[in-house]
Amino acid sequence: MTLLLQILLTFGILSLVAVGGANAVLPEMHRQLVELRGWLDDATFAQLYALAQAAPGPNILVASVMGWRIGSWGGMAMATIGMLLPAAMLAWGVAGLTHRLRGAPWLKPAQAGLVPVAVGLLLAAGLVMAEASSQFGLLPLVIVAASTVFVWRTSYSPLWVLAGGGILGLVLLR
Repeated sequence: MTLLLQILLTFGILSLVAVGGANAVLPEMHRQLVELRGWLDDATFAQLYALAQAAPGPNILVASVMGWRIGSWGGMAMATIGMLLPAAMLAWGVAGLTHRLRGAPWLKPAQAGLVPVAVGLLLAAGLVMAEASSQFGLLPLVIVAASTVFVWRTSYSPLWVLAGGGILGLVLLR
């Protein structure tokens, strides 16, 4: 199987479990790209994630940037298509089904049950990214915890966390 087809299939499967967006599947993306396939190492994965988050646009850019690093322009196209197309087709089908079943008594509890799943996946993504930067010991875990509490418990914009993380990164990497 060619590299481009492998990239398409890998990201296509990831897209189908991306409840909560691309960041929700970062742990599995890390497992697939770093641990199983060896396409990236921990440091490169963390750096590409940071680059994708620094760029304006949707979180899906993380897949595009990683696809580009793995397989150049073709890899970027396959990762982006793989991350978007299956999830879009699934969302379209589920939206039609939800519309037809909108009066069903079990639908609201089922939708509410997806919220903790998305939150758990996002928490796991934060932990994987902190672990990928393990050269700093427990500091990344402390930063993830402090950032989470800051965003959760204050009315300040999450952009302050991003700005603080950028400044902290500059200080630590000097």
